[in-house]
Amino acid sequence: MSELLDGPSQPTDSTDRRSRLLGIKLRALVAEHVGRAVEAEPAGFPSGAALVDAGAAWVLVEGSAARSLGPALAWAIRHDAGALQLLVEDHTGLLARRAQRFAFPITVWYPHDRVLLPIVAEPLAEPVAPSPQHLELVAVIEAAGAAARIEHGVVVGEVRGLEVCRVVDQPTVGHFADLGDIDIAPRPDSVTADGVLLEVGVGANDREAFRMLHGDIPTTEALAGVVDSVLSHRSSDAPQHPLNRLGQERYLRWQLEQDPALVGMVRVSPTEPPQPRPNLKDPIPCVARGVGPDGSESMVVCSVGIDVDLVGFVADVQAMVDAPVMVVLRSRDALAITRDLLALLATPVDIRVV
Repeated sequence: MSELLDGPSQPTDSTDRRSRLLGIKLRALVAEHVGRAVEAEPAGFPSGAALVDAGAAWVLVEGSAARSLGPALAWAIRHDAGALQLLVEDHTGLLARRAQRFAFPITVWYPHDRVLLPIVAEPLAEPVAPSPQHLELVAVIEAAGAAARIEHGVVVGEVRGLEVCRVVDQPTVGHFADLGDIDIAPRPDSVTADGVLLEVGVGANDREAFRMLHGDIPTTEALAGVVDSVLSHRSSDAPQHPLNRLGQERYLRWQLEQDPALVGMVRVSPTEPPQPRPNLKDPIPCVARGVGPDGSESMVVCSVGIDVDLVGFVADVQAMVDAPVMVVLRSRDALAITRDLLALLATPVDIRVV
């Protein structure tokens, strides 16, 4: 946990030098903003620097800051600060929107030269409906044994939470390009609807355990073969394999669909997250709608693994819909820091451990 909040325990000379430079930059920015000298010694922070001055934590993040709010808050409360001043250069509107959901005082700034500019929160994106042509292939997906899901206008097929196909307007492999070192073989084939194609593809490191079916097999049959391959690996008692390591939070959501009583619900149904999922490789929480025994609805957020920025995602779920939010975690992931961060939200959340 200390590595998440304070940076690498054994920095190289170059990273240590960069950290010191960012610390100098942060202290100069804070001093210019408050109009006096700042004596606090900057500390390391992942891709940035942090310090406490007059009871407030000042955190500077260099580079991508989309998932910086949770780590910055963790640093702040760990150093007994009573407020957070977050200095970022990108995803500013997103972070300002999430900051509004906290009882803990948070201000997001954009550093421009030596001046800190306040940020205006950006609204959540308007819902996007899939095209009728894309919806025509839902029946094909379901006939092959996959579950059709729609998120932000995109129609995909999932098997126990793992995406195995996607409806696209034209042949492309781009939507799988961000899977890094996981081997992918997406392939458009013969199932079309007014120029719309169903691409079948999933990743695996063990090529002998799983391969994309190829040749002139129709897409429906190809997808059915992929579904069978995924099912053989996608279970709690299956041996470790790329197919059961990917999308574990969505596998947890699938488990709740099958047995909603695990979290005191009578029904759990997947729904889209506040923002589109950026890729299939990185763990990102997912969302469902739960219905309780009394008919009341809750938003259910499923998370697997140690995710310090889970609280930022939950803040957006609260902004997305006016309903209670339940956070579901595995027992090994229900750390004290996760509970402490969720407790900073202005609207309390229900935490369930399964």
